[in-house]
Amino acid sequence: MTETVKNKGWTVTFAGLGINLALGILYAWSIFKAAIESSIKSGGPGAFNWDMAKVNDPYSVCCLVFAFAMILAGKTQDKFGPRATAFIGGLLVGIGLIWVSQSTSYITWVLGFGVLVGAGMGFGYSASTPPGLKWFPASKTGVIAGMIVAGFGLAPVYIAPLSGYLINAFGINQAMLVYGISFVGVVCGLSLLLVNPPAGYIPVETDKTSLKKKAALNDVDWKDAIKTADFWKLWAIFFVGSGAGLMVISSVAGLAKKSMGELAFIAVAIMAIGNAGGRVITGILSDKIGRYQTIMVVHLFQAVLMLFSIPLLGSQYTSAVTIVLLATLIGFNYGANLALFPAIAKDLWGIKAYGVNYGILFTSWGVGGFVLSKVSQMLKASTGSMTSSFVIAAILLCTSGMLTLTLGAKKETEKEEGFEGAFFNPGLGLTMADGGEKINPDEENKPV
Repeated sequence: MTETVKNKGWTVTFAGLGINLALGILYAWSIFKAAIESSIKSGGPGAFNWDMAKVNDPYSVCCLVFAFAMILAGKTQDKFGPRATAFIGGLLVGIGLIWVSQSTSYITWVLGFGVLVGAGMGFGYSASTPPGLKWFPASKTGVIAGMIVAGFGLAPVYIAPLSGYLINAFGINQAMLVYGISFVGVVCGLSLLLVNPPAGYIPVETDKTSLKKKAALNDVDWKDAIKTADFWKLWAIFFVGSGAGLMVISSVAGLAKKSMGELAFIAVAIMAIGNAGGRVITGILSDKIGRYQTIMVVHLFQAVLMLFSIPLLGSQYTSAVTIVLLATLIGFNYGANLALFPAIAKDLWGIKAYGVNYGILFTSWGVGGFVLSKVSQMLKASTGSMTSSFVIAAILLCTSGMLTLTLGAKKETEKEEGFEGAFFNPGLGLTMADGGEKINPDEENKPV
């Protein structure tokens, strides 16, 4: 006797992508930052009155809170499911944006954008990827993770030009109000489409190589995961990859303004295309050549781009095309991390406690973004240049790229003999890997 379950994987995948398209407002921060800096310089009634060295603080705090909220959100997602978790995320993001729309206070923006929006992003982002991965087989882990998180990276394609229009027409506060109201509706609405497969569901595996592989019974609790050396190596690698990328993302509009003027938002939008493309393309590539090999290539390439950018930073004659190309490639390499690390978390520690395991690993993203974007802004405020920041980032990227060579290979366990293509799940028995159906061993052996 078999039980067939309708696969809702693509509906869940596109709902997750849509949620991330809203939450990706974080990557348009350089547009908001430029408007705040302009307001500080112009002064007058109602203007922002912040210390220039602290302009990046709401963004830095948002990255940090986003990352650590992923741990609580992961537990919520694992226990209560993705729907409730994403709904909470939509409410938090909306409340935070609406709050900052009413003030120019530094503290309000740190708490509203940094804490509330950051927490909301953590809840929404945490709930968008796990259900999608659960509906698809192991051979599609990289590409599905890449597609879902691509929405987060792709968001500035529409948010950057829309923000430019809203800020010029109504001011930055009204822009935040529009986003706050809109994102509550979008995120909370799409959250209703997020659903996990039923217990015992095993997705169809069509890849011949994957079908030949032995089943890996590798569900690992977070307490055991963090005891491994590989976990902390991955944490350090993710810290560098995310921090270097977020440092550039937070400043790309300012870097582009010299050569592009008011059209600097185009560099932000095109960088977003690179960011999203990096998530999908490297997700597919990692399914073919391996996650660790892909990470090494990405980090070493990113280091080269950082060094190549240095002579262009202070030049008054750098062409807009060069700026856009560099931004796109840097965004591509940064985005790759956001597809590769969730796939690695599933590969190493399984799907049962995925939310918590990836949430803890994801703290490296937030700490990296907080530290390097904060250091970058402080160095720029004191030296007037980002040269030192790019040199530091390049050195760190070379180190993290080589660190991937020390990561251990994933071990596989033996298949249950006598049931080719079947997975054994405690409490469920043998389950076919080719159609989401459960096997009844007694009926399978019944004489015809």
